Amino acid sequence: MTAIAPGTLPKSSPRGNAARARLLRGLLPALSLALVLMAIAWLNPRAISYFGFNLMLNLAIPIALATIAQMFVIAGNELDLSIGTFVGFVGCVTATWLRDAPLVGIAVLLGSIGVYALLGALIHLRNLPSIVVTLGMSFVWQGLAILILPKPGGKAPDWLLAVMSFKPPYIPFPILAALLIAAAVHFGLMRTSYGVILRGSGGNAAALRRAGWSLLRTKIALFALTGLFGVLSGMALIGITTSADANIGNGYTLLSIAGVILGGGEFVGGRVSPIGAVLGALTLALAASPLLTFMHIPPDWQVAANGAILIIVLAARVLISRRER
Repeated sequence: MTAIAPGTLPKSSPRGNAARARLLRGLLPALSLALVLMAIAWLNPRAISYFGFNLMLNLAIPIALATIAQMFVIAGNELDLSIGTFVGFVGCVTATWLRDAPLVGIAVLLGSIGVYALLGALIHLRNLPSIVVTLGMSFVWQGLAILILPKPGGKAPDWLLAVMSFKPPYIPFPILAALLIAAAVHFGLMRTSYGVILRGSGGNAAALRRAGWSLLRTKIALFALTGLFGVLSGMALIGITTSADANIGNGYTLLSIAGVILGGGEFVGGRVSPIGAVLGALTLALAASPLLTFMHIPPDWQVAANGAILIIVLAARVLISRRER
């Protein structure tokens, strides 16, 4: 046995410190959600119940789906500033054509996913900044939504209302849906070989190109997945609100970006976390309306509260990253 000199203590290895720092950074989204839940439980214990979670997380499903949509774009080192208006456009199509003329509605929604795929190809082939392209598309989606539904109205299809009003036993539907979304996307993006390729397009595009993979195809796939989950988000939103409005999803752009970053994602390097993104979306959904209501704070402070949470989590991540380095 090696003797330890008097007055000295064994020091932890740098590798062990780095591992603990990585673990803590990975747990930050769950810790943020836990803190918000603890605050809600302290302010109103009756909210921590089956009915309470159904009420508080009523809009969490479309926010989580929009956050996953944004996550696919960020995984390729891009940014989508049109996801909010796209969700509104999908909502208008869902509340009108998808109900009155299902085949036309399905064709339009599939075509919109194809448009997203073409945007990915255009951005890659012409080396255009995604922020500028998607900002321009946000006006296009907004204008199309207004043309379809000039004023609030329409009605969600009956089958969509039945799905979104489903009440399983024991576990509230928003929590169950969030678990299924996180598990499915985590398996597809983090546990499959093609998921590694998609993330590699943002992590190390040069190495991916040398390995013989087409960056054009990966960019098209990432943007098509963004369109797919944007469609699911818009449909879920209309299934909850039962009617549509051209401006119904405008706030989802910033919420989706904040949810990805809050969940451990980064703007460069292909570093994203599907589970963390869903947890970030749930945290924002809970911190926005329920927590502020229980604290008797006006709803006008909702954006400020989300921003404060994001800043606090990012500051904690910076401190942890310094410790890891």
